[in-house]
Amino acid sequence: MAKGFTFKQFHVNDGGCGMAVSTDGVLLGAWATLPKQGKLIDIGTGSGLLALMMAQRIAPAPCSITAVELDNSAADAAAKNFSNSPWASSLHCVKQDIQQWTHTQPKNNIENIICNPPYFNFGLQADNQTRATARHTDTLTHDALLQSIAYLLTPKGIVSLILPEYEGRKLIQAAEKYGLQCQRLCEVKSTERKPVSRLLIELTPCTVKLDTPKETLCIHNSGQYSAQFVTLTRDFYLKL
Repeated sequence: MAKGFTFKQFHVNDGGCGMAVSTDGVLLGAWATLPKQGKLIDIGTGSGLLALMMAQRIAPAPCSITAVELDNSAADAAAKNFSNSPWASSLHCVKQDIQQWTHTQPKNNIENIICNPPYFNFGLQADNQTRATARHTDTLTHDALLQSIAYLLTPKGIVSLILPEYEGRKLIQAAEKYGLQCQRLCEVKSTERKPVSRLLIELTPCTVKLDTPKETLCIHNSGQYSAQFVTLTRDFYLKL
């Protein structure tokens, strides 16, 4: 059996990647707004999951997805996953730090960005350095990430992210310094009675405080996946 995770239309081999395929990634890939022109950047692609999900959602329309990844092993895994997918011609992986890559690009030229960023700002790091890099902000602080996003996005561009609840609220506040406002927000709970654990966030360039519509998503209900979760992810998970 192939290593990794098999979805309905593609397979992800996440061996050697800091972060394995996760519910967080699947939620973000299914929730994020699609680019109008089929052009998208995936920051810190890891195994390439988000780029692959977006390629599936955009198809059969033409699309161009650039996945930027700092870690060599993860970038190699993503490139192989792309080449083995039905959308190989639309997907391109760049082995580079996002800040360095940003400086090679024209300003305000990207319509859509998607990112499942590092999120731990403190605390013990994983013994595995690759996993630690993927999970902690040492190599990509949220301020540095927001700087790149603000530089890259067109005036009407969108970036979609997922973060733990505390880190997500802090990032939304920090984004205002870079002229980015939250225009869409989804609070994710594992069950109805549990507190919010994740935030799905959509930012756009704007200097005026926006009245952000708020959604709520519960992953489980009565010991099973909720109808909301199934509706959102059924195009990807094999057993839904």
